Amino acid sequence: MSSAGFVHLHVHSAYSLLKGSIKIAKLGELAKADRQPALALTDTDNMFGALEFSDKMAGYGIQPIVGCELAVDFGDLDPNARNAHAAVPARIVLLAARERGYRSLMRLNSRAFLETPVHQAPHIKIDWLQDNAEDLIALTGGPDGPISLALQDDHTALAASRCERLLDLFGDRLYIELQRHNIDRERRIEGGLIDLAYTKGLPLVATNEPYFASTDDYEAHDALLCIAGGRLIAETDREQLTADHRFKTRSEMAVLFADIPEALASTVEIAERCAFRPTTRKPILPRFTVGAGADAASEEAAELRRQAEEGLSRRLKVHGLSQGMTEDDYSKRLAFELDVITRMNYAGYFLIVSDFIKWAKAQGIPVGPGRGSGAGSLVAWVLTITDLDPIRFGLLFERFLNPERVSMPDFDIDFCQDRRGEVISYVQQRYGRDQVAQIITFGTLQARGVLRDVGRVLQMPYGQVDKLTKLVPQNPAAPVTLAAAIAGEPKLQAFRDEDAVVARAFDIAQRLDNRAPDRAATDDSDSCAQCNDDR
Repeated sequence: MSSAGFVHLHVHSAYSLLKGSIKIAKLGELAKADRQPALALTDTDNMFGALEFSDKMAGYGIQPIVGCELAVDFGDLDPNARNAHAAVPARIVLLAARERGYRSLMRLNSRAFLETPVHQAPHIKIDWLQDNAEDLIALTGGPDGPISLALQDDHTALAASRCERLLDLFGDRLYIELQRHNIDRERRIEGGLIDLAYTKGLPLVATNEPYFASTDDYEAHDALLCIAGGRLIAETDREQLTADHRFKTRSEMAVLFADIPEALASTVEIAERCAFRPTTRKPILPRFTVGAGADAASEEAAELRRQAEEGLSRRLKVHGLSQGMTEDDYSKRLAFELDVITRMNYAGYFLIVSDFIKWAKAQGIPVGPGRGSGAGSLVAWVLTITDLDPIRFGLLFERFLNPERVSMPDFDIDFCQDRRGEVISYVQQRYGRDQVAQIITFGTLQARGVLRDVGRVLQMPYGQVDKLTKLVPQNPAAPVTLAAAIAGEPKLQAFRDEDAVVARAFDIAQRLDNRAPDRAATDDSDSCAQCNDDR
C-alpha cells in the first residue's frame, strides 16, 4: 500500500442522485485499470451504494472504503444572510475506519433524513457527532466544505472555530482537504487551508472529486446537472463542474500535487487506517411471537397452523370446493405447504403479513387480490393475504416457495394509495417503529425520458423532440436503450445524420440512458421478509 502514491478518498457514484453518473462497476474497472489498491465511496447525503460497492471492489481485489459526504450544521449559520454560504450547512467527508464507525455513519445518515425539516436539505447537527465520531475519519470537504466556504467569505475566525470544533471531535482523524480542479475559488483558499493546517498541526490530504468517468463524459454530465436543476446548457450564470472532475489516475494526481507530497502520502495513510467493509449476510427473519430460539419457532408454527386450518374452513364455506376437488385435497395441500413454510422458518413472515392485511381490510382500506408467485400459495389464500384460490386456478405453490431452490418469499400487495400510510403506521405501532423499514427503489433515466430532458436543456423545439421520442419504442417490461432504438429505426438515423443538434442530443442522451438513478423512493406496496437489523 505504501507504494500506491495516491488513493481516491472523495468519490461520487451514480447514487449521488442527479449529481454523479459513474456506476459502481465502472468505478471498479477504472480503479483496476490504474492498479489502485484502495478506493473510497462518498456519495452525497446517502449510503445507497455501500454494500454493492463493497462487494464489487472486493471482487476486483481493491480495498473498499465506505464513506459519505454529509452536510453539517455547526450552529453558527445565519438564515437571513444574503450570502448563501452563511445560510446553509456545508458538507464534510466521513470515512468508516472500523465497524463501529460504519454503524455510526449509518445512524448519522438516517438521522439526517429523518430529523431534517422537510423544506431543508438533509443534514446533521454538529452535536450529533459527539457520540458518533469514534472510528470515523473526517475530511474537511474541499472547496464546498464548511472551513473552505468560511475562507471564501474572508471569515478566517469562523474557519478557525469550525476547524477547532472538528478537531475536538476527531483529533488525529481530521484531515484538511485540498482539491485542484482548475477553479479560481480553489486556488484562492488553498493558502488559507494550508496555513490553518500548519497552525493547528493538522495533516493535509489531496483529493480529486470525480463525478463522471472521463473527459468524454463531461458534456453529458453537464446536461445531467441542468436536468437536475431545471437549467439550460446555454445559461452561463449557473454553477458548473470542470472536465477535471473526472476519475483521475494515480500518476495524474502525483503530478498535480507534486509540490505537496505530504498531501498525497496522507491518502495512503488514511487507506491503511481503514480496516472494515460491510458484507452480505443471510436475512434476519421477523418474529411474530414474543420469544427467541426453538420455542418461538414452535409457537409460530402452531399459531400458523391454527390460523390456516380455521381460515380454510371459512374460505370453503364461502367459496366452496374447486370442481373435481374434495375437502381432503385442500387439507393435504394445506398440510404440505405448512410443512414447507415451517421447515424454511417463514411462519412468522406469513403471520405478520396476514396480520396487517386483515387489519387493513377491517378498517375498510382497499387491498388488492395479490400479485406474483405468492398467489400460488393456499396458505396465503386461507390467511386472506391473497384472494385467489390457487387450486381452483391451477397455480403452483412451488413457484413461490421451493425447498430445492431456497429464495425469500415476497408478496406483492397493493394498498389504496390514499390510505396506505395508515397501514404503515399500524405496522410501526404493532411491531415497533425501530423494527420497521421501507424498501427503496431507484428510478433511472430511460430512453424516451432522457431524450426529452436532453432536448429541453439543449433548447430544441418541443415539436421536434416529441417527434423523435415517439420513434423510440416504449416497453416498460423490457426497456429499449436509445442506442438500440436508433440502430433499429432508419428515421432516427436520418434525423441524426441531417441535423447536428439532433446528433448532439443523441450522443448526450445515450451516455445518460439507464446510467444514473434520478430518484429514490420508498415502495409502499410491497411486503418483503428481507429485514435487516441495521436499518
